[in-house]
Amino acid sequence: MVGLYLGVVQFFFALCWTVYVIYLPQLAAQAGIPRQWVIWILMLDQLIFVLADYAMGVASDRIARIIGRLGHVVLAVTLLSCAAFLAMPFVAPQASPLVFLGITVVWSISSSALRAPPLTLVGRHAARPEQPWLVGLSLFGLGLAGAVGPYLAVQLRGIDPRWPFVLSSLALASTTLGIVAAERALVRRSAAVGAVPPRGRAAGLASSAAYLVAAVFAALAFQVHASLNSAPLYLRLASAETMPMLAPVFWIGFNLCMLPASLASKRWGALTVMAASAFIAATAAIAAQQAGGLQSLVGAQFITGAAWAGLLMSGFAAALDLGHTGREGRYSGALSSVLAFAALVRMAVLALEWQKTGGVMLQWLPSAAWLVAGALLLVVSQRKVRAPDRP
Repeated sequence: MVGLYLGVVQFFFALCWTVYVIYLPQLAAQAGIPRQWVIWILMLDQLIFVLADYAMGVASDRIARIIGRLGHVVLAVTLLSCAAFLAMPFVAPQASPLVFLGITVVWSISSSALRAPPLTLVGRHAARPEQPWLVGLSLFGLGLAGAVGPYLAVQLRGIDPRWPFVLSSLALASTTLGIVAAERALVRRSAAVGAVPPRGRAAGLASSAAYLVAAVFAALAFQVHASLNSAPLYLRLASAETMPMLAPVFWIGFNLCMLPASLASKRWGALTVMAASAFIAATAAIAAQQAGGLQSLVGAQFITGAAWAGLLMSGFAAALDLGHTGREGRYSGALSSVLAFAALVRMAVLALEWQKTGGVMLQWLPSAAWLVAGALLLVVSQRKVRAPDRP
């Protein structure tokens, strides 16, 4: 039940971001901000995520270590985030550009409370064999939100932004109220099975660095493939009217394979699954570029989404393992920051219109980057990154 709860929280959290992106041009115009600055506001958000996600992860480790409980802090910061999000459509028509930007900054910083800290709870209190499954359930909510995003953009067209902002923020706030109960459930479950013995020393610097570098390559590959390459690939073989049906194929593969990937991580280890998923993603991205028909392209996109599910889920499971014990938030926050950095790079490409001149480089960059990530992860997975468990 805790895993399902975390998935619901992440679903509503991701929907808030979708609503924000859909309505930001309209709200910015109401606040007197020219439309061409919207992409730079989104880039500012991602830059804040890069910094805040890691900082929030480190803070969650310290809070859990000093106070012992993290749920109340996560709840308080998230309620602040929901209040800032809720205020945007009401403040924008009357506010100056600086006031509106200030509210978005508050929302961006405080929203980091729902990325690394919940995983800190999982890493500190869940038994190690349970962690991939709980991480998979949590990320399953993100995948569902990604799948419904294209449909949501169509359905919200022309609707007063106040309603979507109110409903999504209230939904997120109400579900986050259960974070304290979820933490207590994890603590009770941990106490019921007995104290977890020390699991040896933390990962070495070389292994940690290689893991994070691989994550950077993998995240950049995902951003380029899913956000820059996929639409042109589809439009080679299908009409623009079919895009709302074709765009979610990647996320359907992601959602259907998220939980099986968590079982694979439990069986063979997170780093091994992460490396294998990177190689599968590279192969599927090559197949997508070479697809001669819509059916083969859809199949390649489905497999790429499935591989990204394996990469992302096992990536966070590996972060919890590499960060044991007491640095789970630091590592999961670092991975969240890497994902935000990759999104920032993708937005910079769009803002500077490099995708119009990238040509062949952008077409083959995802395959090459995933291959590099897989090679690095294969090396890390073969290393003895921690001492044997002590009795």
